Amino acid sequence: MSVKSKKTTATKNSVAKKTLQDEARFVLNEDGKFIFATKGFMALANVSEDSVIDVPFSRFMEFDEPDDALRTQGLFGNAGGLPYYKALIEGRHKVTLFGHAESAHIHIQFDKVTLPDGRRFIIGSEVPENSRKKIKPLALESILGTTQAEQKAAAKKSTQDNKKITDQTDEAELRHFLNMSNDMVAISHRDSTFSRVNPCWNDTLGYVDEELCKMTFMDMVHVDDRAHVRNCIVGLMHDDSQEEHIIDFEARVHAKDGATHCVEWRQKRVGDVIFTVGRDVTATKAHEEALKKQEQQLAEAQSIGHMGHWHWQVGAEQIEWSDEIYNIFGVPKNEFNPSFDNVNAMLYKRDLGRLMQAFQRAIIEKNNYEMEFQITRPSGEARYILCEGKCEMDDEGDVIALFGIMHDITERKIYEHDLYRAKESAERAYASKSQFLANMSHELRTPLNAIIGFSEMMQRQLLGPIGTEKYLDYIGGIRESGEHLLDLISDILDMSKIEAGKYELDLEEFNLSKIIHLAVHMMEGRALDAQVKIHQELGNPERMIIADRRAFMQILLNLLSNAVKFTDPQGEVTLTVTEREDYISIKVKDTGIGIPANKLKCITNPFEQAASHYTREHEGTGLGLAITKDLIELHGGTLHIESAVGVGTIVSVRLPYDTHKETKKRALKS
Repeated sequence: MSVKSKKTTATKNSVAKKTLQDEARFVLNEDGKFIFATKGFMALANVSEDSVIDVPFSRFMEFDEPDDALRTQGLFGNAGGLPYYKALIEGRHKVTLFGHAESAHIHIQFDKVTLPDGRRFIIGSEVPENSRKKIKPLALESILGTTQAEQKAAAKKSTQDNKKITDQTDEAELRHFLNMSNDMVAISHRDSTFSRVNPCWNDTLGYVDEELCKMTFMDMVHVDDRAHVRNCIVGLMHDDSQEEHIIDFEARVHAKDGATHCVEWRQKRVGDVIFTVGRDVTATKAHEEALKKQEQQLAEAQSIGHMGHWHWQVGAEQIEWSDEIYNIFGVPKNEFNPSFDNVNAMLYKRDLGRLMQAFQRAIIEKNNYEMEFQITRPSGEARYILCEGKCEMDDEGDVIALFGIMHDITERKIYEHDLYRAKESAERAYASKSQFLANMSHELRTPLNAIIGFSEMMQRQLLGPIGTEKYLDYIGGIRESGEHLLDLISDILDMSKIEAGKYELDLEEFNLSKIIHLAVHMMEGRALDAQVKIHQELGNPERMIIADRRAFMQILLNLLSNAVKFTDPQGEVTLTVTEREDYISIKVKDTGIGIPANKLKCITNPFEQAASHYTREHEGTGLGLAITKDLIELHGGTLHIESAVGVGTIVSVRLPYDTHKETKKRALKS
């Protein structure tokens, strides 16, 4: 090139540079930082060159319409972490300068440029507000170098500088996170000596860095946990099957002040370096222990009180139970599913469906409730349970769950039943005493009057000398009255012995038909006088039974005597014997006056009679059926009475074939 040409070129470049410096232009890298600015821009922004280079664009200006200039407004002013180059939209945008109030608002044309070496830049040029002239982009070669070698060198240096800055930035950011962490973080060597820890490590355990440099990780571990920790670390250091081996374990460590901390540890080995992260769970463990202790105390209290708690989510099939409810129901926790179907299967028949109905009523009415029900355990044992529940509401006042307690009240129920029976027994005893006195006043007075009257007439010989025939009738009356008194006294003594538990059966084997024939024969005279016919249907004449002969005879005589006594003339009494598989059935049926329905339940009580002692037409103490019932039950049998007033009465007796076996079986059950 000639000297003239060179001068001409130099002159042009000088003019170009002069024009460039006068215009307000700048160049940003892809991160949005200034790498070049003209004197015109610096004058317009009222800044110096030293305060512009490598400073973010947002330090000196901002977009008036950021939504039109940037693709997405993020937390830090760009596209949520995108490089500024990608976030910026090319074109003309209005900006506000912070440094010069007179030129606060200007329009800038933004253009993106990518160089051959891959570097990317943003060029900004001021344009008049109403100008439509396209601004020629800056010749970056005049700013960044014109040769390819220079561009490559610059690009390499820029990459290295950027990497160095990035590494420094990453390390600084990482340091901030580690310092903010509530977990203990440490880096140690293969021999477990520390090379670096975060502040949380120092704050938690109280050791300063100078002290930690002289210690190993194992020095801090509680003596009881060292064997386990040593095995974990040895496995970590010798396992080369994985590039990055991570272990998790829990161990206690000693702090400088002597306190013991329970820590969940996680260690990772990379080469000969061990990275350790520890989370102090001492407070959590203490809370868990306290909660566990409270749960244990609650379980023990529930066990002592035979009470457990439950919870049911509305619509669920299962009910959540505490351990004690499983004990109350007598089922193993790991084998029994507390669903409504399984619970209903254990409920007493009369209580079926009541539990679910109570739940539904509580949901509808939004009220607390209480109910009692009876269950049958798998062992066959019956238990009484009191269930109390409350409603759990949501924010809108709707019932979302029911919860409450179940209390085993079996002992209380048994006590109440015993108390009720004792009360009834006492009331019956008092009533029996009154009834006994009322009956005896009549029953004893009648024969005694006859005995005294007849004896007095004979003593005074009011009808003539002793040899008078009429006196023979009086003597017969005296004998009958005496026998009647003997029967009364015998009944009272028998009843007393039975109630005192001193009546002993004298068991022997005898022919059933013969003893029945004898009893009927003994009653024939009385039946003849009452104009009542007695029929027998005995079945097998060879049937033998083992029972108390005298007691069995008394049972038959009492039943036949009552049937004849309460049957009107021309009536009939039928005695039927039927053999069953396990017992012998004896029925005495009459066509007598019958027993009122309200008297059937108490007719077998001592001194009870169907009619009032003021209106009754038949004599008797009212002990006959009571003694008969007790004698039958002593044999292991049962007594059942059916009756209708004006129609008649059927008394059914069931007796075992062998009373000895039956009483032995009952003794084993009790």
